[in-house]
Amino acid sequence: MESGAREGEEWIFLSSKEANLLSAEETRAAFEKHRPTHVIHLAAMVGGLFRNMRQNLDFWRNNVHINDNVLQAAHEFGVVKVVSCLSTCIFPDKTTYPIDETMIHNGPPHESNFGYAYAKRMIDVQNRAYFQQYGVQYTAVIPTNVFGPHDNFNIEDGHVLPGLIHKTYLAKKEGKPLQVWGSGRALRQFIYSLDLARLFLWVLREYDEVEPIILSVGEEDELSIKFAADAVVEALGFKGDVIYDTSKADGQFKKTASNAKLRKYLPDFKFTPFKQAIKETCDWFVANYDSARK
Repeated sequence: MESGAREGEEWIFLSSKEANLLSAEETRAAFEKHRPTHVIHLAAMVGGLFRNMRQNLDFWRNNVHINDNVLQAAHEFGVVKVVSCLSTCIFPDKTTYPIDETMIHNGPPHESNFGYAYAKRMIDVQNRAYFQQYGVQYTAVIPTNVFGPHDNFNIEDGHVLPGLIHKTYLAKKEGKPLQVWGSGRALRQFIYSLDLARLFLWVLREYDEVEPIILSVGEEDELSIKFAADAVVEALGFKGDVIYDTSKADGQFKKTASNAKLRKYLPDFKFTPFKQAIKETCDWFVANYDSARK
C-alpha cells in the first residue's frame, strides 16, 4: 500500500490560521480559493475527558457548525469525495463489545462528552442524506485513540497518551514522582498517527462506502492505561515513582472496537508495534519540546 502522493496529485494542508470554519463565509472562501476535488476533514473542537466534561455545549455547537460548513461547501463546489473523522468515544455508553460500524446510533453516548459525541454522529447522518439526495460519496472513518509526533501534549486538556508523555518528561526533569490520573485499569486501543495517515489515503482512494469504517488495531491489541504509562516511562528512561491518582475519573472503562471490516478490505496491513511507536513519539517530543503544542 502506498503512503505518499501519487503523480499528478497536489496536496494542500490547511490549518485554523487559514480559515475559521465556524464561519460559513470563510469556509466557502477557502474552497473557492483552492477548488479541491477531494477533502479529508479533520477539523474539530477537541479535548480530553476533563475539558469535555466542562464544556459540552461548546463542543456541540462548534462542531455542528464546522461540520455543516465543510460538508455544504464541499457540496457547493462539486467535491467528489469527503472523508470526515469520527471517534470511538461517540458510540453508545451501554453496549455490547466489540463495537462495530453499525452501532453508532444505538443509544446515548457516555454522559461525559455527549455534546461532542452527538455532533460527530451527525456527520454520519449528513453523509447519508447527501448521498440519498445528491448521490455524492461523503464518508467517515472512526479511529481509536490516536497518538504520535505533532500531537497536542497539553496536560490539562489533552488526550491520555500525549498528556502522559508530557507529565513523565516533566517528572523526570524535576526529579518528582509521576502522577497518573485515574486507576490505570481503563482499556484503550491506540493507533499511531503515521499508520492512521496511510489508512486515510487508502480510504480516500479505494473505499467506496458511505457507511463509516473503523480504523484501529485489533481487539487483541487493547491495552490498559497502566501498560501505556509503563511504555512511556521506559521510552523516556524515567526512574522515579509512579502514583495512580484514583480520585480522578477513568472515563469509560473500555470502548473495544472491531476492525473486522478494515481487515476484510486490508488483511495484510501492518501496524507499527506499540512500543516502537511510543519510542518514536517520545523522541520527537524531547527533540521538539520548545515548539511542541502543549
